[in-house]
Amino acid sequence: MSTYITPMEAKRNDDIIKVAIVDDDEDIRNGLRWMLEYSEGYSCTGVYKSCADAREHIGANLPDVVLMDIGLPEQNGIECVRILKAMYPDIQIVMQTVYSDDEKIFESLRAGAVGYILKKSQTVKVLQAISDAHAGGAPMSGEIARRVLNFFSQPQPVDEIGTLSDREIEVLEALVEGHSYKAIAEKLFVSVHTVRFHLHNIYEKLHVTSRAEAVAKVMLRRGSSPSLGG
Repeated sequence: MSTYITPMEAKRNDDIIKVAIVDDDEDIRNGLRWMLEYSEGYSCTGVYKSCADAREHIGANLPDVVLMDIGLPEQNGIECVRILKAMYPDIQIVMQTVYSDDEKIFESLRAGAVGYILKKSQTVKVLQAISDAHAGGAPMSGEIARRVLNFFSQPQPVDEIGTLSDREIEVLEALVEGHSYKAIAEKLFVSVHTVRFHLHNIYEKLHVTSRAEAVAKVMLRRGSSPSLGG
């Protein structure tokens, strides 16, 4: 007697990116779960219809990345990001929304989200955003990225990037290139702890609270200068 094995069960746990979905729309939840289960290298650890649902159950099978709907009932997605990041600091959260509202974008990033993509994004873009977030990047839809850049295009009284040390610039460059903390450590021949220490200093000097904001400042700088140092 043969036993049916789902695509998710057939995947090796150490080869996949574990993803949870928080969305109040059942069709969207099911669609995203189907996409993950039938995409090589990804699995769905759980689907949750509200922040309360996620808060109560997500710890039973902790994901690497969370796809978070910003328009949840009762406690919205931004509040849910704050709650989940306080409970599980290592999870990476990517916001999904049908609107590219400036205020909500920055509230999400400041709450601890690492990326922000539109729900109309193609499947390949959603999967790439998950991979980027898992690898230490800051995934954003093109439209979202432009809004972030516009926010940081306002004149700054101080050249904040100019306050970074040479080593901090190297770490920031590697972050912009999408390298994970481990990859940055190997590239610079330092420990992951040292990389995190440098990033903490970088965030303080640039007056940002997330990778996404740091990357946006670098992208803006590059718009008028070929490199961080020049």
